[in-house]
Amino acid sequence: MGIGATAGVAAVGGIALSAQASDDTSTASSSASGSLVFDPDGYKKLTTTITDADGTDHEVTYHFWKAITYVAKPVDETYQCLNVSVPVEIDGTAVDASNAPVLLANSVGGYMPSSVAEATGVGGGGTTGMPGGGASASPSASASAGGEVQSGGNAMVNARGEMVSLPKLALAAGYVVVEPGARGRTLKNAEGEYYGTAPAAIVDLKAAVRYVRANKGRIPGNTDRIVSSGTSAGGALSSLLGASGDSRLYDKYLKELGAADASDAIFATGAWCPITDLEHADGAYEWNWGTNTLGGGSQVDQTVSKELKAQFAEYQAALKLRGLNGFGLLTARNYDEYLVRQYMQPSATTYLKALSDSERATYLAANTFITWDGKKAIFTWDDFLTHVGARKKDAPSFDAFDLSTGENNLFGTGTTQARHFTAYGQRNDTTGLSGKRLDSDIPEKLRLMNPMYFLVEKANPQRAKHWWIRLGTKDTDTSHTVSANIAAAAAGLGDEVNHLYYWDEGHGANTDPGDFITWIAKVTGYTGYTGY
Repeated sequence: MGIGATAGVAAVGGIALSAQASDDTSTASSSASGSLVFDPDGYKKLTTTITDADGTDHEVTYHFWKAITYVAKPVDETYQCLNVSVPVEIDGTAVDASNAPVLLANSVGGYMPSSVAEATGVGGGGTTGMPGGGASASPSASASAGGEVQSGGNAMVNARGEMVSLPKLALAAGYVVVEPGARGRTLKNAEGEYYGTAPAAIVDLKAAVRYVRANKGRIPGNTDRIVSSGTSAGGALSSLLGASGDSRLYDKYLKELGAADASDAIFATGAWCPITDLEHADGAYEWNWGTNTLGGGSQVDQTVSKELKAQFAEYQAALKLRGLNGFGLLTARNYDEYLVRQYMQPSATTYLKALSDSERATYLAANTFITWDGKKAIFTWDDFLTHVGARKKDAPSFDAFDLSTGENNLFGTGTTQARHFTAYGQRNDTTGLSGKRLDSDIPEKLRLMNPMYFLVEKANPQRAKHWWIRLGTKDTDTSHTVSANIAAAAAGLGDEVNHLYYWDEGHGANTDPGDFITWIAKVTGYTGYTGY
């Protein structure tokens, strides 16, 4: 089950936890910080029409800074750069964004490289490093996952099947928008060495935050009110940014890049369908979807599924998390009840209430597993699983025995494309590596990539204190327990948590983008122009 204790790490209930220094402020600094000065006059003035979440068009004039390298010693400037967009006029009214919140919208999908270097305006970044352009395989990064999804944080889908651009919505609300690129798992140099595998993406995003905060007073906006957003792997990185602010565990990586000498803590986190807690993701997935068949109607190996479910039960017990609204300790035995009560039934209820009488009657006639009393939708966990239907991924879903997933690639190193990152995957390897142990650097890489390490037991005091978390109920790219555990961990620390599931929506859904934009104003205390 996951990893045990290593040097400098305490293992609590089988969960490897980083030892936090009493002063959690990072000591990394740039050896050439003078080169990391933002040029306030280096913008291009652009005008565009943005349709807000309610369908209203707004003419927005803004200043656009393109492809600014955010570290003094970049490995690859194509990815280690960011764009800045600042509104100056909306619908003919002058806008002062000098104290506006800053949306840091990453566009990572599938832990692939993401570049904003070729963007021509706000919301135009996020092309991945895949051959041929900006669409990536399912952002879960699993080779078994099908479908084409635009890269993470800047391209989500609303209830009408339309693409949602949070950077554009934020700009139309009068916010400052920063869109950072980041290295990803597929990047190789001329020697065939991978230079974008873990923890490159999170290190790059932290460096981008440091650049923004180091340029307080030069970059417009309130750099103490940075709110991140991201979807899938981008959602994982967004939640990790929020959880790990100013952790000294990243110091050596940031110093190597010449990151700015500033804080990398953010104020609030927006995370959609985060693919995270990877060393425990296989067990969580089998607990959630183990009884569901694959798309062709075949079952996964039930012996593997049961073994992974047992691992999840042990891990969940060790977390000692309590559910929201006084539910009590969350365990493998009661998590189904918790999900149904806290998330699934309220989600279905909200969905049904929004329908017209005739639409509701039609839906209920087609979904007789739901009991509807006019106020609340009631159903069982088993009926919910049947309603969702086929699972997307084989077992194991993340650390595949044949090293075939994107997550295996995420933990590649040197010229090695893919590695196991769980003892279970290593033990059952089918590529000829079963007699070997996990590489010694894997435990550290796992800590650096997992927000749960900074939320459980060794709570990071510099974490974000506001959390917006979303997932579709039909999303079988991940387990529903992953985001629910993040929400429970944050809420248990006293943080403000806004977490719900979108009924009948799949991976990458965002059906309430306008609510997120107004939530930003609420939690940051911004009372200036909001556009809504």
